[in-house]
Amino acid sequence: MTWTRKRLDGCDRGNGAEGSSGRQRISEENSYLNHEIALLTKYTSTAHERFRKVVPGKARLPVSPVQMLVGREGNYSGRGRFSSGDCCHVLSRYMPINGPSVVDRMPSGAYVSQFSEDGSLFVAAFQESQIKIYNVDKGWRLQKDIRARSLRWTITDTSLSPDRRFLAYSSISPIVHIVDVGSAATESLANVTEIHEGLEFSSDASDYDDYSFGIFSVKFSTDGRELVAASSNNSIYVYDLEAKRLSLCIPAHESDVNAVCFADETGHLIYSGSDDCLCKVWDRRCFATKGKPAGVLIGHLEGITFIDTRGDGRYLISNGKDQVIKLWDIRKMSSNADYVQWRRDYDWDYRWMDYPERAKNLRNPNDLSLTTYKGHTVLRTLIRCYFSPAHSTGQKYIYTGSTDSIVYIYDLVSGAQVAKLDFHEGPVRDCNWHPYYPMFVSSSWDGVLANWEFPGNGVPTRRNRRRRRALY
Repeated sequence: MTWTRKRLDGCDRGNGAEGSSGRQRISEENSYLNHEIALLTKYTSTAHERFRKVVPGKARLPVSPVQMLVGREGNYSGRGRFSSGDCCHVLSRYMPINGPSVVDRMPSGAYVSQFSEDGSLFVAAFQESQIKIYNVDKGWRLQKDIRARSLRWTITDTSLSPDRRFLAYSSISPIVHIVDVGSAATESLANVTEIHEGLEFSSDASDYDDYSFGIFSVKFSTDGRELVAASSNNSIYVYDLEAKRLSLCIPAHESDVNAVCFADETGHLIYSGSDDCLCKVWDRRCFATKGKPAGVLIGHLEGITFIDTRGDGRYLISNGKDQVIKLWDIRKMSSNADYVQWRRDYDWDYRWMDYPERAKNLRNPNDLSLTTYKGHTVLRTLIRCYFSPAHSTGQKYIYTGSTDSIVYIYDLVSGAQVAKLDFHEGPVRDCNWHPYYPMFVSSSWDGVLANWEFPGNGVPTRRNRRRRRALY
C-alpha cells in the first residue's frame, strides 16, 4: 500500500464509525480534532454514505465523481439530486494547485489580495500606495487603478463593500479612506482625479500630525453600513457610515490590535486579536452596560497577526507569531478578562529574528484552543490565514501565507498538510481562494500575483522550483 493510500485511509477512518480506535489514538497524539466542528465539516463536505456502497470494499476511499454520478442516477441517497455536501465532496478534491500563471508583477511588495464575496472582482494592494482592482469575469482586466495618498509605510488593509461599490483602505495613520469603485474612470488618483473620502478615527489633532496610531485591519459589516477597525493604540473602532461618525471605541487590549472582524452577518459579535497574545470576543448588545469583553481566548504564546471567522458566530481561526494557527470555539472562552499574558524568558523580535528553537515546543498551560496547526512561518509581517470557501469545499481546509514564500493548506479536522504552493521569492503575506471556482491567488513581497487553478493553464516561470501535488 502506498504512503498516500495509507494516509487517506487513516483520515477516512477518523471520520467513519469503524474508526473509533483510530480516532482515540490520533486524538491522544493531538493531531485529530474530536469536536463538534469535525461533525459539521463532515456534514458539509462529505458525500452521502450510500454513495460509498456503489463500489463494495472501497468505503474508506473518497468517493469518485463517477461513483457519485452512478449513485445519483440510481437515487441511492433518496434525494434524486446532489446535496451541497455532495457537491463540496467533489469540488474539494479538485484543489487549485496547478500552475501558476502570473496575473501581475509590481515593483513593490504585495500586502493585500482579496476576492469580492461573489468572486467577480479581485483587489490587490501594494506597498507603494497603489491598489489594483481586477475584473476576474473579464479575463483579469484592470477595472480600477487606485493611487492613494497621505499614507505611511504601506497600505495595511482593504475591504470591499458587500455591493462592490466602495473600497475602504487603511494605512499606519488614523484615517481610513473610501473610494467609489463603480465610477467610470479606470485611474483614481486620490483627491486629484477622484475624491477619496477620509474617515477620521481620532478626535485628537496630534494623532494626525505624528501618526501616533495607525489602522492595521478594517472590515465592512455584512449590510455595508459600518466599518470595524483595529489600531495600534490598543483599541478597536466601529464607524457608522450613514451617520459619518464613530459609534464605538473600545480600549480592547494591552498592545497593538492587529486583526478584527465581525463574527457573523448579524454584526452583534466582534472578534479581535492583539500583540498581547489574546483573542477577545465583544458583544455589542451588552457592551454599554458591562464595558468588558464577553470572553477571552487564551492559547497563543506570541502576538496574533490575523483572525478569520467561519461566519457562524462560533468558530474562528487565528495566526500567531508563535508560528501556529489555532482554531477556537467561543463557547469555550474564558470569562477572565484580567488574565495576565504569558511572559517569555528570552529576547525575540519577529521582524528580524528567526523563531527560537527552544520555543517551538512550548505550550500555554491555559490553552483553550480546539487544535493547533504547524508547518508555516510567521515572521517579518502580519501573515494572514483563512477558512476555505463554504460553497466549494464545505470549509474543510484552512490555508495561510508564510514567510518562507510558500502557501500552506491544512485539513481542518486531521491537521495534515494537504498542499504546499511553492512559487514566490518573498514572504507571502496574503492569499485568497475564489468563493466558487477552483482558483487561488497568492501575493508576495516579490510583487507577484500568482493565479493557481485546476486544471492549470499557466506554466511557472521559475522552472527550478519543484511543483507540489495534493494527496488526491
